[in-house]
Amino acid sequence: MKIPGSQLEQEGIRDAARRMAVAARTAPKAKGKDNLEILLVTGNDIKPIIDEMLKWGNTHNASAFLRDAATLASTPALLLIGTKISPLDVKGCGICGFSDCAENRARGGICAFNTGDLGIAVGSAAGVAADCRIDTRILFTAGLAAVNCGLLGPEVRIAYAFPLTVTGKNPFFDRQK
Repeated sequence: MKIPGSQLEQEGIRDAARRMAVAARTAPKAKGKDNLEILLVTGNDIKPIIDEMLKWGNTHNASAFLRDAATLASTPALLLIGTKISPLDVKGCGICGFSDCAENRARGGICAFNTGDLGIAVGSAAGVAADCRIDTRILFTAGLAAVNCGLLGPEVRIAYAFPLTVTGKNPFFDRQK
């Protein structure tokens, strides 16, 4: 049997995405409450995210969105990790800037524990990506576009994206500004 390198590389991307999703899911969470949503987007299903990035970048004069959209055009897979916003009712907390979770909810705030848990999960996934030697970079631009497209569900307000590829040189670094 002979398996070409290109096939092995595509299998490696999918395998790395699986391992990254597992690392994110099993990362520690405040009060043990898991608010994460994880989704792998591949092939032509990445196009709506790119379109939203272009629209957002042009509307908000945000060149990072335009730059990252161009980079995603040749990316075979995009792993999305987002969080639902659900205050955890930690007594006496106030880290979010509101007096308590009731005020946070009433004013549409974002729970600091939800974002902290997301950061830990993203860091865990990034560690796995490094261990798998997958070309990637954490993109808030594609994460925001995925949220705007509703890909992670209506309760997810914050997400990050990992474009995944295998190349001779990581295309997500040494980019134009």
